Amino acid sequence: MGTFHMATEKPTQMDEKEMLKLDGISLAPYMQLATALIKKGRRAGGNMFRHQMDTLSILLDYGYIDSVLLKASVVHDCIEDIPDYDHELIKRRDSDGMDVYKLVLEVTKKEGEDKNTFLTRILNTGSHKAKVLKCADRISNMISLGFVTDSKFIERYCDETEFFIFPMALEVDFNMYQELINLVMTRRQYLVDSGYLDKKRLEEKK
Repeated sequence: MGTFHMATEKPTQMDEKEMLKLDGISLAPYMQLATALIKKGRRAGGNMFRHQMDTLSILLDYGYIDSVLLKASVVHDCIEDIPDYDHELIKRRDSDGMDVYKLVLEVTKKEGEDKNTFLTRILNTGSHKAKVLKCADRISNMISLGFVTDSKFIERYCDETEFFIFPMALEVDFNMYQELINLVMTRRQYLVDSGYLDKKRLEEKK
């Protein structure tokens, strides 16, 4: 693991210095690229474009105002979810394009890479920004999981979050770690309330 960079206090309001820094970050060109994800639906409803915007807002909510990180959050699923995506669209978008592209590649599954290998790669060798971006991405996904009723999927996703994302969040942002814990707890409570876990235990005893 790398050096810890824990945030101890979640910002409650953007100050003027942060506002001016954000004002200088041109996100619109990347939002335009992300609109290609509008037709890509999600299990919980909505589409992948909205998920990119959710991930961006989560980063802002946690006080991250870094041009490369924010731009990457807006297009982080384009390469993975759009067949034959032209990588040059990101690389040449603006002066940050190459750095944004490199960060997006870090959080993109490689060809032939399964989910566990992918998450292990980010956890073990990912940059600080890649881990922060992946944690924000997972917070968005865990919130959306509240609209999913496939109990097996929920259980697997919670297990995956605990095993891979918890240690990632603990390394880079303690506040994200706390939110992820709470989100997993609510989803596991659904598994209890729905009777899924009792039914699973009975099946395992047979």
